Parts: sequence; C-alpha cells; structure tokens
Amino acid sequence: MKKWMAAVAMTLAAGAAHAGGDWAGREIRLAVDPTYPPLEYKLPDGTLAGFGIDITNALCAELRARCVWVESSFDGMIPGLLARKFDVIASSMTITPKRMQQIAFTNRISNAPARLVVRKGSPLLPSAESLKGKRVGVEQGSAQADYAIANWQAAGVQIVSYPNQDQVYADLVTGRLDAAFQASIAASDGFLKKPQGKDFMFAGAPIDDRQYFGQGDGLGLRKQDVELRDAFNHALAAILANGTYARINRKYFDFDIYGAK
Repeated sequence: MKKWMAAVAMTLAAGAAHAGGDWAGREIRLAVDPTYPPLEYKLPDGTLAGFGIDITNALCAELRARCVWVESSFDGMIPGLLARKFDVIASSMTITPKRMQQIAFTNRISNAPARLVVRKGSPLLPSAESLKGKRVGVEQGSAQADYAIANWQAAGVQIVSYPNQDQVYADLVTGRLDAAFQASIAASDGFLKKPQGKDFMFAGAPIDDRQYFGQGDGLGLRKQDVELRDAFNHALAAILANGTYARINRKYFDFDIYGAK
C-alpha cells in the first residue's frame, strides 16, 4: 500500500512541473486572516508566519507563481473570493459540504478536530447540556461557529461570535467567556502553550463531525477556476513527495498534521 501511495504521489508530482509552467510569473492573490497561530499569524515586525503560510508559500514556489497575500476577516473570505477581491482562500478553511455549495477546494492540506477550551478546574464539557446558560466564544464564519450554533444554541448556550480568534482568547482570559471552541491545533499551540493560556485546558473529547468539519482544511477557490485548483493539487502532491511538506510540518508540530485526527 505504501509503495502504491508513493507511486501515485510521484506521478502527481511529475505533473506539477507542467502545472507550474502554466503559472510561472503570474500573480495569485491569497486571502489570509493572520490571527490563528500556529497556522497563520504575524511576527512582531508584521511578517506573516505559520504552518499555513509556509505551506502555501511552498506551493507558490512549486508553481513559480508570484503570490501576494491579502489580509481579510475570516467571515468575509467567501464573499470576497466570489467578488474577485482575491483568487485563493489560504487561511485554514475547513472543507465542508455547506462551503462546497459556494466554492471549490483543493485536496486536503491539514486536518484537526475541534475542541472546547475552559479554565482549569471547570466542569464544563462540549455538550449542550453541560454548556446551557454559558457563553462560548467562536470565530465568525468558522466551522466551529456553525457547529456550536446548530447543536448548542437552541439548548440555551450563548454562542458569542468574534471577528478573529485573538479576540476570543482575550475575552476568555478576562472571564467574559466561559469557554472557547476552535480547532485543536490552534488552541494547543496558539493559546494553551503560551503564557496567556497557562490557566486553561481542553475539556472533553475532540469533536470531528464530518457534516461540519468535513475532510480537513484546504485552499478555497472559485468553482470556475479549475486550472488553478488542479495546479495547486499538483503542487501539493509534489511537496508531499519531495519532503518539503514534512520539513515544514516538523518546524511547527511534533505530530503529522496532514492526517491528524
């Protein structure tokens, strides 16, 4: 099986050179919300950084394209893409059936379940019964927001939406929220392992409902941009085959984020 998968990856990687030639020197505008460490964030000097940034830059290098980053609120990314404000959503967007009604996606780039974060010692769990009467923070437009609204809100859980994830964490720390609900990787490396998250912990089991959390995260594109989607898929196969993906993975994580569950 491993030999077969390697052969497929190498075959697709061979096609990347052709796809890259089609896009060499052409501008591709990439939308990002840089408030989601360790996936997408800013360094103190304003430079974009993170696993998602590095992977997308590697894909652009494989295509030999001239990629330009455009900052956007996460909630405004699909409308912005459809309005042609940028060409690709490169901001850890989960591939879900609902989103696929509007836009297309590349193959999976990473995968992680959702988790609830609470203050240490809290008895709260990620269920409607446990969270009834509590305030749970989510990022607007995220798969976690969709899940929380659909599964918890009607039971009396107050779902509080924020323009970006940093604001969710800020209100969690100050006590304005009882819990935060987001991707497990973002919570672990972007909050719990940092000083501001020292008094907080994961609560309960991960949630990986395919209706809301789909097939992992991918790049979002307009449905008609089939050639661009295929080019990125070939480039992804290439960096998976040549070790670039694994090197970037090791830079940020001590586990395989491509197949993380």
